[in-house]
Amino acid sequence: MGRPYPALRTTASIGTAAVLFAGAALAAAPAAAARTPAAPVAASAPGPEFHDIPGSGGITLKGNVFTPAGAVPGAGHPLIVLPTSWGLPQVEYFAQAQQLADSGYVVVSYTSRGFWLSGGKIEVAGPPDLADVSSVIDWALANTPSDPDRIGMGGVSYGAGISLLAAGHDKRIKAVVALSGWADLIDSIYSGRTQHLQAAALLGGSGLLTGRPGDELTRTLTDFLGSNLAKEEDMIAWGRKRSPAAYLDEINANGAAVMMGNAWGDTIFPPNQYASFYEKLSGPKRLEFRPGDHATAEATGLLGLPNDTWTDAHRWFDRYLKGERNGIDQEPPVQLKSRTDGGYEGYPDWKSVGAAEERIGLDGTKRILANIDSGANGGIVMLSNALDQFVKLPPIASVPLLPRAFAGVWQSGKYTATRHVRGTARVHTTVTPNEESGTFVAYLYDEGPLGLGKLVSNAPYTFHGRTPGRPFPVDLELFSTAYDVPAGHRLTLVIDTVDPLYIEHNPTGSQLTFSSSPADPSYVSVPLREK
Repeated sequence: MGRPYPALRTTASIGTAAVLFAGAALAAAPAAAARTPAAPVAASAPGPEFHDIPGSGGITLKGNVFTPAGAVPGAGHPLIVLPTSWGLPQVEYFAQAQQLADSGYVVVSYTSRGFWLSGGKIEVAGPPDLADVSSVIDWALANTPSDPDRIGMGGVSYGAGISLLAAGHDKRIKAVVALSGWADLIDSIYSGRTQHLQAAALLGGSGLLTGRPGDELTRTLTDFLGSNLAKEEDMIAWGRKRSPAAYLDEINANGAAVMMGNAWGDTIFPPNQYASFYEKLSGPKRLEFRPGDHATAEATGLLGLPNDTWTDAHRWFDRYLKGERNGIDQEPPVQLKSRTDGGYEGYPDWKSVGAAEERIGLDGTKRILANIDSGANGGIVMLSNALDQFVKLPPIASVPLLPRAFAGVWQSGKYTATRHVRGTARVHTTVTPNEESGTFVAYLYDEGPLGLGKLVSNAPYTFHGRTPGRPFPVDLELFSTAYDVPAGHRLTLVIDTVDPLYIEHNPTGSQLTFSSSPADPSYVSVPLREK
């Protein structure tokens, strides 16, 4: 579809250069480390036993095993397999593995292929990774006192995605806990047909620093960050093959009990795609959303500290691998924690979360100039929403100071009572471009009495191949959230064309016009918790 426009080429080049420079400087580190064997652990020492585990295709995976105290061969303990997160070594789950072993599980964790001391190259949860899961299970059944009829999978981020995919490929898996993972890889880092620049660069850069990317990953990442739209369909096919949503029928047929957890502000794998996938699962299932960014909701549990996410993960395994009647299957299966309130809310399903609706009209016509950042933005990957989680400080903007030449602004009236925003807000509008391609980002703010806006949600939208001067309708889902807007505040929608989180496709001199008509009124639909 042609070469990127100048503004796009500049942004993409910076991102690509940063990733490739980091890799060139340190890509050799994992290979050098591979020449140094792990320190031996005495057989009688407490804690894990380290093992070389055969992976698929003849590679070796570096793993560890935690066994219940006093376990004897043939004892038949339930087995849990934990693939590591992207870029992390096998020590990641030590604290949780020890706790699980103390409660009667055999736990096998391994460094995913292509990272650190494990063999092979990074395949991004491709077929070799799924074959690895089956190989690890085979090895565990042959070498540990584990029960072939009680096998679970779990993990954070990359480990979560591999676990969900494996549930559709290996019928022996009876329970899954997938934390901060993905169900749809394309909808995660290419939502709204827009490259999530910081997320992709972070994944690419950390992969180069800690592992050995495969040729397919290198080629796909280069095309993605370089905005090679001629390869768009190939990139989508690559991502679909690595998306659990593509194997929904197989996952449902195999019937594993699936628990999924994520953070509202996950800048790597936004919550929408998890919620959509959850609704389509037919077996035992549970969905939990909490404040935070990517993997921050469960991070303290990896350090061995008390953590609600991991507490529920243990309960889930206990129910579906041990058969314990601990009540987790009797609770409302959708559990949410608001970003502004400390309590939990239970719902029977995802569609009940935002059962009420408020529509805010986007009246009038607003024309904005592209390629200038108005000051509204979604923050910094892995940082901004973690600040929201721990100190209640989301990305902010002064609404009165936003330059109207570069940002469209629409405001509701001031609320006389708290508005409990829950679920997925949607923007419907009509856009008239003066170029065939373009990008805009929509932001929903909680605007206080002094005009300070706290970010409630956002999402990008990109179009190509449009006729300049001809209007077209846009329906855009913002990232799902749970946020309470205080009385005396208002909701404000802001639209601009530049955000450091994303790659923009606005040619020099671009203008976008947003309009509303009686025949097709523009609005933002805000989902609200029913009273």
